[in-house]
Amino acid sequence: MVFRSLRRRVGAGGPAVDTVLDNPVTRPGEALTGAVCLTGGERDVEIERIVLTLVTRAGASTAALAQEKIEIRFRLAAEARQEVPLRLDIPLRTPITHLYGERVPGLAVGVRTDLEVAFAADPEDLDPVAVHPLPAEAAALEALRELGFRFKSADVSQAFEFWVAPQYQHIATEVVVGFTTGVDHVELVLDDTVRTRRERRERVDWTAEIDRLMRQIGHNRRTMST
Repeated sequence: MVFRSLRRRVGAGGPAVDTVLDNPVTRPGEALTGAVCLTGGERDVEIERIVLTLVTRAGASTAALAQEKIEIRFRLAAEARQEVPLRLDIPLRTPITHLYGERVPGLAVGVRTDLEVAFAADPEDLDPVAVHPLPAEAAALEALRELGFRFKSADVSQAFEFWVAPQYQHIATEVVVGFTTGVDHVELVLDDTVRTRRERRERVDWTAEIDRLMRQIGHNRRTMST
């Protein structure tokens, strides 16, 4: 199955551009593959380069996460068709846009395809990508839900805010959950103060780990108040 973007044209009477992803569902550390499909317009044009940019968007602000430049330089005849394969790596720092199978409100990640054509400019467009947690992150997030934590919000820094489970209400009413993920490890941080680092393929009792970290937060706060 392939997934198409909306077709758009470059300049008046210029070529049409479709970005076709094999699958728009991905995870940090994986790669998007597919093709940029070009259809010639009313006249021949010189295609100079295709630039693929992975973009994150939160509210009105956008930021580039990764970029791949495809140097092609060829003449696209009027009404002719040409497909250019694409591959774009997803950095580990890419924000998670889908949590518990649902889209995180206010966050978006997508691929922007810029076609550089002689004497014409490509209007900006963003083809959405669904970024899901890595297995270790998903397991920790599922443990939070099983303990009774309720998701509140998230931002592009991969900081997730949760309403605290009832059994920890004497410690806090909400907590910030963050991940720092490397090639071989994942680090879970609660409250920006306590953390645990594990191998990504390690079997972890995340329920017990989160319980331990919450109790450590409570101990730290009691110590600071005395």
